[in-house]
Amino acid sequence: MVLVVLAAAIKSVATNPRFEWHVVRQYFTNSAILAGLRITLELTVIAMAMGIVIGVVLAVMRRSPVPVVSGTAWAYIWFFRGTPVLVQLLFWEFISALYPKIVLGIPFIGVTFYHGNANALITAFTAAALGLGLNEGAYMAEIVRAGILSVEEGQTEAAQSLGMSRLKTMRLIVLPQAMKVIIPPTGNETISMLKTTSLASVISVRDLLFNAQIIYARTFKTIPLLIVASIWYLIVTSILTFGQYYLERYFGKGTSRSLPPTPFQRLRALFRRNLTTFHQPPAPIITSGTEHR
Repeated sequence: MVLVVLAAAIKSVATNPRFEWHVVRQYFTNSAILAGLRITLELTVIAMAMGIVIGVVLAVMRRSPVPVVSGTAWAYIWFFRGTPVLVQLLFWEFISALYPKIVLGIPFIGVTFYHGNANALITAFTAAALGLGLNEGAYMAEIVRAGILSVEEGQTEAAQSLGMSRLKTMRLIVLPQAMKVIIPPTGNETISMLKTTSLASVISVRDLLFNAQIIYARTFKTIPLLIVASIWYLIVTSILTFGQYYLERYFGKGTSRSLPPTPFQRLRALFRRNLTTFHQPPAPIITSGTEHR
């Protein structure tokens, strides 16, 4: 029944002329679409890099015995997880309404690295990267903290008994063991971030969705262009899922006696099993010597 429903759905999608698959093929490798895909990938990489660095720092701060340090990390996570990422993007886009001039430097000393218009410094792309990266840092902080808590306290105590500092213990003992817990949700966050970058189109970042919208606003081919964007998202998501699987497999080496088979190994084993079954001679029929009448 599942195969019948699936075949009917595929036939309906493939034969429905309103999908306009010829338009999908026409715009699939369009220069504007590929340029938007590049911006989407750049935003994903920058936001995730920011999120991972901020998340590790905040997770370590949450474990600090100093109340000011741990409280600051908690307040950051509370704020950025408690407000929608779209609202944060809009705030960064209109930051010049709050701070028309931005000064970057060392306070109380008089050293200035930048002094100028906020709109010149924070472009639409920069606003999207800041909004997505700072928001992701709050979620990565909880992921990293969960990984740290998964490591037995005896590991930390043993490292401290050898004279290792807290920072060195965290870097050399705790975090490497916590990676097997951190990697799976981090992979999920990366895939989620790839799709969340589509929100940047609201602040006129020329990502994949924005360029698709520009094209169908001009050609009135709304559905085909949305299909083009969806297919590209699916392709990149599949690649990220594939990479996540091998990362989990790599960091899970010490947790089991044998590593789980890769998709290619499973396919090869299935093919060999079916081939062996096909060439195997039929089993002899054993009777008890008494015929049924």
